[in-house]
Amino acid sequence: MGDAPEPKRSRTGDAEETFVGSIDQGTTSTRFVIFNANGEPVALHQMGFGNVHPESGWHEHDPHELLQTVETCIQQATKKFTDKGFDIAKVHAIGVTNQRETTVLWDKNTGEPLYNAIVWPDTRTKALVRELKAKQGSDKLLGLCGLPLSTYPSSVKLLWLLRNNDAVKAAYDEGRLAFGTIDSWLIFRLNGGIDRQGGPIHVTDPTNASRTMFMNIKTLKYDDQLLSFFAIDRQKIALPEIVPSSHPTAFGTLSRGPLKGVPIAGCLGDQSSALVGQLGFKPGQAKNTYGTGCFLLYNVGTTPVISKSGLLATVAYDFGDGKPVYALEGSVAVAGSGVTFLLNNLGLIESSKAIDEVALSVPDNGGVYFVTAFSGLFAPYWIDDAKGTVFGLTAHSQKGHIARATLEAACHQTAAILDAMAKDSGRALSSLAVDGGLSNSELCMQTQADLSGIRVDRPAMRETTSLGAAIAAGLATGVWSSIDDLKDINSTHRTIFEPKMGKEERAASRKMWERAVEMCRGWIRDD
Repeated sequence: MGDAPEPKRSRTGDAEETFVGSIDQGTTSTRFVIFNANGEPVALHQMGFGNVHPESGWHEHDPHELLQTVETCIQQATKKFTDKGFDIAKVHAIGVTNQRETTVLWDKNTGEPLYNAIVWPDTRTKALVRELKAKQGSDKLLGLCGLPLSTYPSSVKLLWLLRNNDAVKAAYDEGRLAFGTIDSWLIFRLNGGIDRQGGPIHVTDPTNASRTMFMNIKTLKYDDQLLSFFAIDRQKIALPEIVPSSHPTAFGTLSRGPLKGVPIAGCLGDQSSALVGQLGFKPGQAKNTYGTGCFLLYNVGTTPVISKSGLLATVAYDFGDGKPVYALEGSVAVAGSGVTFLLNNLGLIESSKAIDEVALSVPDNGGVYFVTAFSGLFAPYWIDDAKGTVFGLTAHSQKGHIARATLEAACHQTAAILDAMAKDSGRALSSLAVDGGLSNSELCMQTQADLSGIRVDRPAMRETTSLGAAIAAGLATGVWSSIDDLKDINSTHRTIFEPKMGKEERAASRKMWERAVEMCRGWIRDD
């Protein structure tokens, strides 16, 4: 599936001269994309996998299945690549981008996972988070790592497993527990795992490590104060070494498959990768990825900004020049997954692509507001005790109103994050670069422009998350000598959505949304 268009000629010669592959392991699917030196995809393969929900609020993946989908996608995309007459010897490097906070634990002696991966939106840790918030020292965490305590980061997922899984606890007590986010797990196994000559590779990069709550946001090293707060003994657990996001050797090489021996030279968490893929290298540039959730990153330069408005401080990228770049981030838990909910759970649409058609069957939302708090609400609200709630239903409400309200939910939350970013940074954005599956919705992008009051800028080639990892790998291996070589990549045929809604109408709609958010608060209680 997903055949790529024929490449144009390269700026520096033939587009066939140099290629970079990108492993893009997401929440609902995995893909492998091969890009030419123009940043154009010339071959790709994508496939889905199982999402396991053993209990309400629980969300898991089989680590072996994730690895298998990666290897299958590499095999199938490479076949498409060679079927077009390209030479696999011209694939110079591979980048990895991945869902970030999702946590995998394995036995470092056997290389086998000890439990399913706990996925980033999983909320089984709600009670644990409340307990940690009441613990002495919790008020110091945000300043150290840039993240507030919530069900989101890897730290609480690890702590829950240590308390609730006998195999994990035994491995920890015996000093054979290995911890990682998805990038670490994949890189470990793609290099051959424990069988690799010279020993296994157990690494991560700062963009992923900054999502664990174990790394100091300023030093980019594991912080003893943070580990102590979560009662993690470094002698009992193998934490991945933190290395730059772009590095020619630190991530090893593929140990098998059609691209065996090709170096893995780049690694970026998916949202940082999308910022790089959108060429957001200058302070003040921002992007929003409309995938399973919505993730808005705003480049703040080489000094981290600790938010006072409910946002996260994160590492945007670290290209190994001694000047890591930071971002403010706002995360919306439900975006494309809201559309999937209408499709699979309620049957209101026939396919995800039909969302615009159904939503446009009515002229507006009919007073319906859908707070899609399936996993609580993320930035800038951080309400863990909310549940998904629909307000404003009447006997005249139709499925089109609910479809519109679902799209508007992602746009309202994005607009609230943009306001918070303007407050924290002291400057309002004039434009928002967008990507991700839901950015294909013309109605959603126009709604975003209307509700935020700024223009929305959508590229023609929207594999920007995959492109970011390819850029990191290409910079490490000389495909591009510097970011200045990238300025023309994906720059043509962009679509601009200008705001059409008046200020008063925008303010009224935003006010109703905020009222709905307040009304959904406190649904989950201990009693």
